[in-house]
Amino acid sequence: MLKNKKEPLSLKLKGFLFCSMIEKLKIEQLYKLYAEADYNVCTDTRKLENNSLFFSIKGPNFNANEFAQKAIDSGCKYAIVDEEKFADGKNIFFVEHGLKALQNLANYYRKQFTIPFLAITGSNAKTTHKELINAVLSKKFKTLATIGNLNNHIGVPLTLLKLRSCHEFAIIEMGANHQGEIDELCRIAEPDFGLITNIGKAHLEGFGGIEGVIKGKSEMYRYVKEKGGRVFTNGDDDLLHDLAKENDKISYGCKKLYDVIGKQMEEGETVCFKWTTRYGEKNWSKLPLIKTQITGTYNFINCLAATCVGNYFKVEDELINEALSNYVPEMNRSQLVITKTNKILLDAYNANPNSMKAAIENFASYPSENKWLLLGDMFELGAYSKSEHGVIVSLLNEKKLSNVLLVGNEFSVLENNPFKTFKTTADCKKFLTENKIENATVLIKGSRSMKMEELQEAL
Repeated sequence: MLKNKKEPLSLKLKGFLFCSMIEKLKIEQLYKLYAEADYNVCTDTRKLENNSLFFSIKGPNFNANEFAQKAIDSGCKYAIVDEEKFADGKNIFFVEHGLKALQNLANYYRKQFTIPFLAITGSNAKTTHKELINAVLSKKFKTLATIGNLNNHIGVPLTLLKLRSCHEFAIIEMGANHQGEIDELCRIAEPDFGLITNIGKAHLEGFGGIEGVIKGKSEMYRYVKEKGGRVFTNGDDDLLHDLAKENDKISYGCKKLYDVIGKQMEEGETVCFKWTTRYGEKNWSKLPLIKTQITGTYNFINCLAATCVGNYFKVEDELINEALSNYVPEMNRSQLVITKTNKILLDAYNANPNSMKAAIENFASYPSENKWLLLGDMFELGAYSKSEHGVIVSLLNEKKLSNVLLVGNEFSVLENNPFKTFKTTADCKKFLTENKIENATVLIKGSRSMKMEELQEAL
């Protein structure tokens, strides 16, 4: 399989920037600097690598141009700045806009590769999809996948710049909190394939409501169609199915004869399922059972998506099943944690109204007599915050869940809230330390900044 189409450019660098004034760096020259820096870049002076290319990316509270010389003194080969006074034309070079230069370099470099690029976005479970799909595809390909959730306007370029000639497949996660962002990221990464996990009430403040979320997330479908690529779609999701009606699709789901059809099995505490294809075996009793290590029935469709992607790219059935059976969730995502006294369903990496609702509904049917829910605030909801937190409280009442502790300012200010609330995670932890929960099954969920995973120590 072809990977690198072009040889590194051969340009004379030393002194070419010094004229009567410092000139802006061109993309070909920037690419040459990147090649001379052994194809390594960094943006954080706390994590510098020797002989790398440092980009000064300004933040809301700091001017990264001021750190360029420190980067050089600490071992970086070159540094990029977007304020002329910091450039010397020898090791520190001037561009018009540091972040845009990083993005342009990533796109220029991406064009050197002819391997498949799959982009993943959605309101929930982007990282879970990415991890599951990577687990499956890496059974056949040498993959590059987004590390953690480096999925924004900085993380996507940094991921692309980690491509190497050995890679045979790229899996790029894309996050967004406003319209236009997914389109921008697609034009940097130029994916051939796309997958939207779902569209729900996430980042309502930035998107301007649910209609804005729909418009923003579906930018991926529009880009892939424009490029002539294909999308993987959950056929059971009416919204996604409708948004992708003009796309070339590969489908998965349970309700119809899709390209990949799945059936969830009630076998234990983690997701268990079987799958087949449009033209495959339809006698479910003859199909192997996949027992995963990921909790939450809502993760079944995530596993099926990974199955569909693997099947399309001709990963052998046995290897797909093996990958999903052996995948172990990390980073506080859908983990089953057993302590000396309790069983914890830890899903505290992030939360929005849709994922919180799914977690509560799943937990309500969980087979345990002593169940507790420790739920933290959901962020970035703007004017919708009070009403959406109120909906969660109503759902808890509807499901007759009584052992509930709510954490955060948003939950604390709700009227007619029958549950015990705490302003901070630390306050809740103190309460749990003094009032031990034992022999219970506990769901922990909340937005990332709430750090709800810290409550494990008291359980």
